[in-house]
Amino acid sequence: MTEHYYSKSPKVDSAPKTWSYELRERLFTFKTDAGVFSKKEVDFGTKLLIESFQADVAGPILDMGCGYGPIGIVIGSAHPDRVVQMVDINERAVALAKENAALNRIENVQIYESDLFQSVIENQFAAVITNPPIRAGKRVVHDLITAAYDKLVENGSCWIVIQKKQGAPSAIAHLESVFGNATTIARKKGYYIIRSIKVTA
Repeated sequence: MTEHYYSKSPKVDSAPKTWSYELRERLFTFKTDAGVFSKKEVDFGTKLLIESFQADVAGPILDMGCGYGPIGIVIGSAHPDRVVQMVDINERAVALAKENAALNRIENVQIYESDLFQSVIENQFAAVITNPPIRAGKRVVHDLITAAYDKLVENGSCWIVIQKKQGAPSAIAHLESVFGNATTIARKKGYYIIRSIKVTA
């Protein structure tokens, strides 16, 4: 079986690198490694998601599939009054995310391993934000969307970045079926930033 960045224990030899990148008008330093997603730079979709995101209701934020941590760390920096939980199935990615939080002096984060929402106890999130593991398949992405709904407070939001060629229309349709709404917040270079809001009333 081919190993992917969403493997629990990457077997590829470690080859750590450290580099800096500006996001939301702050320079961040990230340590990355083989066996994690987008190890050489913050990928365009993640950057667009970070720049587009806004939390409209009070409460903690969940970065689902955090990788080495750029989304959760930047959001934590932008919202120092909130707790940002960051989870990933990849144990190497989780270790890197912890290092990167410390490296950038971001203290309002909780970082731990979880296979999607399996180890996520909190169910009152203001937002779930994700660059989903597209290569894991449509079913995994759709299951993530469905589970995110149950983890949000009323008027909480689910934010996803996805490319048109990697299933954006299908993901949007599923978001609409689960949440009853799906708004395209940004669209650039084939990437869509989609926000769905939990409204039960």
